[in-house]
Order: sequence, then C-alpha cells, then structure tokens
Amino acid sequence: MTDQPTPARIPLIPTTLVALAVLVMIGLGIWQLQRRAEKEQALALMANNANLPAIAFPKLGADLDHYRFRRSSLVCLDTQFVEMVAGKARNGRTGYRAIMACRTGAEGPGAYVDIGVSPSPSLPEWQGGAVRGVITLKPTSQSIWNRMTGGAVVDEPLLIADAPAQGRLATSPPNIADIPNNHLAYAVQWFLFAGVAIIIYILALRRRNASKPA
Repeated sequence: MTDQPTPARIPLIPTTLVALAVLVMIGLGIWQLQRRAEKEQALALMANNANLPAIAFPKLGADLDHYRFRRSSLVCLDTQFVEMVAGKARNGRTGYRAIMACRTGAEGPGAYVDIGVSPSPSLPEWQGGAVRGVITLKPTSQSIWNRMTGGAVVDEPLLIADAPAQGRLATSPPNIADIPNNHLAYAVQWFLFAGVAIIIYILALRRRNASKPA
C-alpha cells in the first residue's frame, strides 16, 4: 500500500484576514479611480472659474471647487497673525508668505488673507482694510497616507491679495497647473499592494506546508 501525499492545508483565520485585506486594497484602488474622474471634472470647473466675474468671499464649509480661481474682495476689520509658509512672489522671488486671519463681521474671524511675500520670516505689520484678490486654498499639510486613503482634511478658502502689505511683494497667484491629479498613481499603488500581499501569502503557505512532515 503506497503512502498518499498529505493534502496541503490552508489555515482558515489567516487566509480570511489576508483576503479581507486584499479586498480592502482593491476597493481603495477602485475608489481612487473614481476620485480621478471627479478630480478631472473639478479641474475643468476651476479652469473656467478664472473667466467668471468676481463673487463674495466664500464661508468655511462651502464647496470650494466652485470658488477657486474666482476673483473676490472683502473688508478685513481687524487681524490676527496665523502663519508663515514658503512661497513665491509674482516676480519669481522666493520667500515667506504671511497669512492672516481677518474678522469680516461681528461674529469673529471670517477669512484668511495672504498679504504677500518677504525674504525673511518677519512678523507682518498689517492692520487690515479692503482687500481684492484671487481665491485659493489655505496651505495645509497632508501625509501621503492620508491622500491615498482619502483622510479627512478641512479645506479653508484663502484670498491672495493683489496689493501686498507694505514692505512685501505680491504673492504669485494660484496656477491650475500646480494642482496634482495623482489618483491614478494611488490606484495603481493599491492594486500593486494587493498583488504583493497575495504573492507573499502564497509563498508563506508553500513554505509552511513544505516544512510539515509527510
């Protein structure tokens, strides 16, 4: 009587966990493909915004794709310094952008204003007033992981002033070419992660079964 080879056994719990992880990765890849199409529509909308008339400055929570690149104006009643971020002036020089929070009404801060670029991170001396400019987004830091997984980031509108504060250079206006559409790359990465996870698990199963006595 010949010995029959022992059939390979697949552990239930680890296999289930790996399968669920792979499904999540594939789902995230599909979601990124959908986001790519949405981003293309948003970019087309924003490209058209630059040709539209000026509008009232949007409030926090508005659908900012409908406002970005539109011209706007506001009256800054009083100010509070927020932050310095690296940036570029309209003439191409680099430096530090000064972003201020402005109170535009009786209910506290209502807008952020970029009042220009300086070569050093000196605190601005700007007391507010009437501001005209172009609407963009307030700079924010977001990790690659958050971008790949769609982590929640609250976008806030920012008005880049046409006329900078005294002693500063006008900040370079936003350019639609600078807005990335990386969703296809993120989708490919998720699909690759799923494929690599499957290959690693198959190899681990083969090693596990080969190490068992016949």
